[in-house]
Amino acid sequence: MGRIISPVSPKTWEGLDQAKWLTFYKVSGLKIKDSGEIDGRGWGWWNQSCRDHPRLEGCTSLAPTAMIFESCKTSSLSQVRLINSSQTHVLIRGTDGFIVDHVKITAPETSPNIDGIHIISASNIFIRNSIIGTGDDCVSIGDHTTNIHISHVKCGPGHGIRVFVLVQGFSTSKPGAYSSTGFIWSREFMQATIGSLGRSGNVVQVQNTRVNTVTFKGTTNGARIKTWQVGKGYFRGVMFENLFFNSVKNPIIIDQNYCNVRGACKELETGVQIRDVVYRNLWGTSSTEVAITLNCSRSVSCTGLLLQSIMLKSSITGKNVRSSCINAHGAAIGVVQPAPCF
Repeated sequence: MGRIISPVSPKTWEGLDQAKWLTFYKVSGLKIKDSGEIDGRGWGWWNQSCRDHPRLEGCTSLAPTAMIFESCKTSSLSQVRLINSSQTHVLIRGTDGFIVDHVKITAPETSPNIDGIHIISASNIFIRNSIIGTGDDCVSIGDHTTNIHISHVKCGPGHGIRVFVLVQGFSTSKPGAYSSTGFIWSREFMQATIGSLGRSGNVVQVQNTRVNTVTFKGTTNGARIKTWQVGKGYFRGVMFENLFFNSVKNPIIIDQNYCNVRGACKELETGVQIRDVVYRNLWGTSSTEVAITLNCSRSVSCTGLLLQSIMLKSSITGKNVRSSCINAHGAAIGVVQPAPCF
């Protein structure tokens, strides 16, 4: 493959679709395998991001995703290095059967809203044996996804592995079109997350996801689930297993009451149902006092949560950690530290 580089200046995209760079649409059996490098050279876009520079005249809210795989059945991406994308490095959408293996994705920790891999409306996706460190999520999982498997991944810097629903930005009829406005996470949310579900009051359907053997270092969050209050539907059958946290602010966190206002969100009768979530064999250190946060909705509480073999300590010598629960229901098996609050 050699080295593929993107134009540096955003002006190059004038009159073109600013949401994409390299797009593969309705290609079945596609295999991209090489030791080459794909360089998005995204700093020109980062420096004029409306998100980070809202007062900048001529700032841009949209930037190219480096690689988009849309409706590409039974395909794979392996042994490739992607660096410095203007937006997300790899987008997998509308696809059944896709493997990402031995891929390295890197961008500066300060790069604005730059994800490693994003998955939306897809099934039977495998992300494995990879190293990902960016300014946002290492891997993010959106709505209408099933059978997503993430294993043997080193994550950091960045926001971790997130499962969430991004509705806005995906209601376009253009093949491969993708709007960065759908991304609602900032650099403060670094984690392995399933979240942002139900942002626009839509019906959420996320199930059968497994995050196994992942290392998080210095991230804001670890195993995170995030849903919007206005959402509906379900989030079920998810397992976080064999995860190691190195000085993570929120190693285990569920936020079922997310809203777009600062401070406390008002209580609503709606909510995405969260059930049958397993946290098994998780260990490491928390950089904050609350290592386990289960903040669930009063109207649609979390049920069927299982904590098994959890050992979390403070990264600060002499400090203790604790759990915090609101409307969370489940069970604990074996040693769970800090003590569960069900």
